[in-house]
Order: sequence, then C-alpha cells, then structure tokens
Amino acid sequence: REHLVESGGGSVEAGGSLQLSCVASGYVDSTYYMAWFRQGQGKEREGVAGIDNDGRASYADSVKGRFTISKDNSKKTLYLQGDSLKPEDTDTYYCAAAEVSWLGSRWSDDALYNFWGQGTRVTVSS
Repeated sequence: REHLVESGGGSVEAGGSLQLSCVASGYVDSTYYMAWFRQGQGKEREGVAGIDNDGRASYADSVKGRFTISKDNSKKTLYLQGDSLKPEDTDTYYCAAAEVSWLGSRWSDDALYNFWGQGTRVTVSS
C-alpha cells in the first residue's frame, strides 16, 4: 500500500548539481527512517545517505561534503541535493523507508528497508 516515487534525475556535466525528490503516498509515517541508495548496472546497491525524523543524517564517505539529505514532512517528500557531481556518481538512485525510527550504523543495509521507489537515473559526464 505504501508507495515511494522518485524524480529529478537527469544528465549533468561534472561539477554540476541535481536535486532528487521522493514523494511518499499511503501510510509512510514521519518517524520512519528514510534513505537514498544508488545502483549502477552490474553493481551492488549502496547506501548514499539516510535521515531520521530528528534530522540526524548519515552519508557514505564518497559523497560527504557534496550531498545533502533532507525531508519535508508536510509534503511527505524526501530530498537529495547533489553538488560538485562526479562521473562516479552516475547511477540509478532509489529512495527507501524502514518501519523503524533509527538504524544506527546499519542504515546502509538495504535489507532493513520495507518500501522502495522505482528509481531515477543520474548521469554525470566528464
């Protein structure tokens, strides 16, 4: 019943920026832990950033200082702002929600998430 839909992907040259959005429908509670994952063709899905309802955020080392995760509960929307994008950021990005408030160091474990979007593709050219 719960559903997540991503948007905002596209093509950008290295050094550019994109903002991804994920709109939740159905009963996705504001207390759920939310995250962005990414996956390239033939690659493992990896956690990019996660956030709890208190605004505590976690980031993969590869995106720290360049990406910012945030959410607007009134709009039931999760965001991922990516700046200074690199070719290695090229992937399909997925938003996900877990039916818990805090995942700690396990936030990047995709097995802990209950709801997933269909993904939005990001391509960064050199």
